[in-house]
Amino acid sequence: MPPDRAPDDVEPGDLPGIVRPRETLRLVGHAEAEAAFAEGIASGRLHHAWLIGGPAGIGKATLAYRVARRLLADPDGVSHAPGLDIAAGDPVTAKIAALSHPNLVALRRHRVPTAKTLPTRIPVDAVRKALELFGSTAGNAGYRICIVDSAEDLNANGANALLKMLEEPPPRALFLIVSHAPGRLLPTIRSRCRALALRPLDAGAVAAVVSGFPPPFPAPSAEALARAADLSEGSVARAVAMLDPAMQGLVAEMETLLSRADHPDWGRVLKLADKLAGREAEPLFAAGLETVERFVSAELHRRRAEPPARLAALVEVCEKFGRTAREAATYNLDRRPVVLSLFADLAGAVRTG
Repeated sequence: MPPDRAPDDVEPGDLPGIVRPRETLRLVGHAEAEAAFAEGIASGRLHHAWLIGGPAGIGKATLAYRVARRLLADPDGVSHAPGLDIAAGDPVTAKIAALSHPNLVALRRHRVPTAKTLPTRIPVDAVRKALELFGSTAGNAGYRICIVDSAEDLNANGANALLKMLEEPPPRALFLIVSHAPGRLLPTIRSRCRALALRPLDAGAVAAVVSGFPPPFPAPSAEALARAADLSEGSVARAVAMLDPAMQGLVAEMETLLSRADHPDWGRVLKLADKLAGREAEPLFAAGLETVERFVSAELHRRRAEPPARLAALVEVCEKFGRTAREAATYNLDRRPVVLSLFADLAGAVRTG
């Protein structure tokens, strides 16, 4: 069960009733990635820095905390069976869940008690303070571990401060760097890490993770879970979002309107635009964009026998919508014109086809 949290204990990606990566022992999928770490631990030649990359919500941070838990419970691999599992009752488990283990530091965005919102970046001061861990001696001659979740949140100075430590790591230091887009990181950071790319989970694995959430997470119906898993693109976080009634309603309305894109129902389109206009509707807007991309992909497949030139208009509509959506987010623009323009452009493109 998720532990009780103070009102100011907020991190990116928090979902009501769902354990955080550091609070759970279970990881579904990614057996090859786990084996790579287990092999390094067993051989005593564990690389000092790992870049764990892949889409958001697929288990990268969960894997990082599993590695940390395993090493801090038994740094020499003597007392545990091969692999990364440790007993739920091991004292290390509670310490890592609370981020209170003296040999572990986590670099992440989180809201401090005096702030009203989450910070947008991990500042360099936080990085420098975290790296003080490596100036001390680890208890029991064990590992000192830093988990970065995620690397994209580091500001430029913070990334450079981390780089200096990666260049000259002390003995028994381990850096587990989670990244949703490794290609955007400093090349010098990437070059000092062993890259480990995690792939999106299949729909069955996503469904298995979600169905395994303990109360108070509400158990979804089999039909709702299957649809959410199919739409998740391999991300557990995305599947959970798709189980939200508001999200389900938005996707269903988008799919209905798109199925009639050649003759838009402008009254319903206007209501949809109003629903997607508010800042609090950002997750809904993102889901709407994904729904459009799925629709266009399906249309291209359905009409694949047609000359490519006739399909180009659909591709252009999808690209334009994605571009204007990003601009609206970047410059805090009204999203209504973006939605209205989408359906006007789609009507022309579909009729042309």
